[in-house]
Parts: sequence; structure tokens; C-alpha cells
Amino acid sequence: MRLTDGDLPSEDGPGNVDAAVFRVVRAGNAYEETVERLLQVIKLGIVPHGERLPPERELANRLGVSRVTLREAIRSLQQAGYVEPRRGRFGGTFVLYQPNPSNAEARRIAGVLGGSLEDALTFRRVLEPGVAEAVAQRQLSELQQSRLRDRLNEVSAAPMRTYRQADARLHLAIAELTGSPMVTRAVAEVRITLNDLLDAIPPLDPPITHSNEQHEALVRALLAHNARQARRVMEEHVDATAALLRGFLS
Repeated sequence: MRLTDGDLPSEDGPGNVDAAVFRVVRAGNAYEETVERLLQVIKLGIVPHGERLPPERELANRLGVSRVTLREAIRSLQQAGYVEPRRGRFGGTFVLYQPNPSNAEARRIAGVLGGSLEDALTFRRVLEPGVAEAVAQRQLSELQQSRLRDRLNEVSAAPMRTYRQADARLHLAIAELTGSPMVTRAVAEVRITLNDLLDAIPPLDPPITHSNEQHEALVRALLAHNARQARRVMEEHVDATAALLRGFLS
């Protein structure tokens, strides 16, 4: 679903973030890709800790898989401790995952990523400043502006344990405002590449304070239609994240 300048789906509607993650899986790898998509939803915080995944029928339909395949994927995630099925009137599949920062885990993940880490950082450096510039040039509806501010307030108030997920939701919300599912998918994919590593980095007060200041400056530039400033702030922001990662891993 493509957004227009004056339109944004409801919170539970099929927005571009949903289109980026809940897209139809390939038939040949249905089980594996279903697990991958659900992990993206969970690790990016699109469905945060304690919240419920969409109903089984809806989820199977959006992923284009059978309910048997979906149940197998959910069972695997339950065994791994990511989700918990609950019965009853208010039952469903609830997210249990929370990041667990660890320097040793960060180095292990960096070793697994190898050269793809620098590739992902370079790709993000090219992608997200352009996203910010494009959004600043759009006329956003009052509802879109309000939801952007809500995401900013959410990340500003987020506890350290879930800060990275709130940060991801803000960046995905900005990508969604481009109106392009392809752009939103690209931001989601580069974020999921870096996400386990970011979650493993112990959150520190000074970087988070600086990050929140940059977020506020970015949203101000977006709402003021200052495309040059929006690009500059996003460049500084992604550069700061890259420097933090390299610093912890050096």
C-alpha cells in the first residue's frame, strides 16, 4: 500500500513498515523465511516486548503461508524464548524478547558479520540521509506529523533496555513517510543487519543523550521542511552510530 501525502493507515493497518516486513515469503523456503520475518518484527520492536502478534489467520494471509507453516514457525520461536502463546479470551502469541547487551556477544556478532558490517554501515550512510531529505520535502498531514512526534517522544522516554528498538521504530516511521515501500524495506533490511549488534552494545548515557538530541533536531528539520538540515543531521546521526560500533569492536 502506497501512502499519499495526506493519508496514513491506522496503527493496525498495512503501512509501509508492514509491507517491508510482512511481505509474501518464497514458497521454496516458506518455514525458514516465516521464522526470519517474525524475528525481524520482534527484534526491530515493530511488535514490542509484552505485545501481541497479529492474529494467526491475518498473519498467515499477509505472509502468504499456510497456517500449518505459521504454527511451526511460532513453535520454533516459542522454544527459543522469543514468544509465548496464551489461551483465553485475550490470548494470542505475545512477544517475550528483550535485548541483552554484552560486549562478548557484540564481538561474536561482529565476527559473524565480517565484511558485511562495513558494507551495511556504508549502505546506511548513503540511504538514510536521502530518506530524511525526501521526507522533509513532503507535505505531511497532521496525523502523520502527530505520529512522527509520538515516535520521537517514545524513543526519548525509552528505558535503556529497549532504547534500540524504540530508535528503530522512529527510523522506520521516517522511512515510511517517504511513501515508498521499497525505501522502507531497504531501511528495515539494513537495520535488521545491524540490529543484533546494536542490541549487544551496552547502552551508555552520553551516546543516548547525544542520539536523542540528534533525533529532536532531525524531527524539527523534517517538520520545518528544511531538507538540507535534515540530511546533515541524519548524516551526523548515522556517523555517530557507526563510530560507536567501531569503537566497541576495536
